[in-house]
Amino acid sequence: MMFTAMSDGSFHLNGRATRCALGKTGVIDAGLKREGDGKSPLGAWTIRRVLYRPDKGERPKTQLPTRALERDDGWCDAPGDPAYNRAVKLPHPASAEHMWREDDVYDLVCILAHNDDPPVSPLGSAIFLHLAKPDYSPTEGCIALSRPDMLELLSLAQIGDAVEIKQV
Repeated sequence: MMFTAMSDGSFHLNGRATRCALGKTGVIDAGLKREGDGKSPLGAWTIRRVLYRPDKGERPKTQLPTRALERDDGWCDAPGDPAYNRAVKLPHPASAEHMWREDDVYDLVCILAHNDDPPVSPLGSAIFLHLAKPDYSPTEGCIALSRPDMLELLSLAQIGDAVEIKQV
């Protein structure tokens, strides 16, 4: 199944349109994506696995591989670091995003297959499908959904399914 995020902020989920947040500076062809540009990469990205905060809810009902987040989980966003665009444990000697966040957006996170096989520096890291802030404010390049929409997506998703970002 393909779940589709449109550049206008709409998201196609199970035959209906809902809302999503995308990058604060819009979308860009994946080949032009660069670390820190605030853009969401156009293309289809397989959902690799799901991470969840065990203190914020149960393991989501899904056929996708899941793992509970731990307080020292991070994601390397330092171009040139050998762990670029990979999960790391914190503290990490290079720049890394904290996955255990206080703003709830990473309470449920789908790791997407953007720039990961193998990662190429600096073509973008940490492109996730995660929870939206209440006002759907733009992301740093990710796709963000409401919790109910994310849970619905996870209940439908099968191994090999993907999220596509398309230009309107």
